[in-house]
Amino acid sequence: MQIAGKVVVVTGGGNGIGQALCEAFCKAGAAKVVVADLDQARAEAVAASIGGAAFKCDVASEADIKHVIEETERQFGPIDLFCSNAGIGGGFDPVAENAGGSSDEPFMKSWMVHVMAHVYAARHLVPRYRARGGGYFLNTISAAGLLSQVGSPAYSATKHGAVGFAESLAIAHKAHNIRVSILCPQGVDTNMLRSIPKGPQSADGDLSAEQVAKDALQGIEQETFLILPHPQVIDYMRKKTENYDRWIGGMAKIQAKLRETFGAKA
Repeated sequence: MQIAGKVVVVTGGGNGIGQALCEAFCKAGAAKVVVADLDQARAEAVAASIGGAAFKCDVASEADIKHVIEETERQFGPIDLFCSNAGIGGGFDPVAENAGGSSDEPFMKSWMVHVMAHVYAARHLVPRYRARGGGYFLNTISAAGLLSQVGSPAYSATKHGAVGFAESLAIAHKAHNIRVSILCPQGVDTNMLRSIPKGPQSADGDLSAEQVAKDALQGIEQETFLILPHPQVIDYMRKKTENYDRWIGGMAKIQAKLRETFGAKA
């Protein structure tokens, strides 16, 4: 799909990868870029810089996502591309005393943002896409959804869930000309990455948000399901599936190093 002339929505568009996506789509000639973010001031600032529109949106709220979709289409026309990009980095514990944690909160919050937000977007857009012959979803996930995230079971589990839902979305609606891409970088130099303990996500170098957006744009133009800004990830995926036990052992060594770094005994 070519972005020129298209109406695009980006959640979490007020900073980081989301902001870079908004800027990249504007440069690619989008008819309108809608910046949706929990931080309304940031959404408005990004929108003003690119001639877009801004909505306050909590992606964990189905009502908020529905409102963004309905108002975008009412004001600017049919949505061609919906980028379910917002994410959170909570639940990180590099020591990992207990993978089950001590409360449901980090798991449930991550579930709502990393999985249900994608579900809500599909719930309200698929009928519209089908009625007009197609549409596109870009879901920002993470290499953690393909591999794992040492130091955050909540992040890892919900990002895996996001990959599973995206696969289902692509399979169920391929016949309806609804296309899906998942954006799965490792470390990206954003406020979220800086807010969590340094870990294996940065082992291959942190990319700029602008580079990730460039890769996303190229993937959308080629209609590629799996977009990997860090190309090394495909080799890690192969090694994982070739010998799962060996892969678990290697990841456990990374966990041990994190425990040592953060001062805990294995």
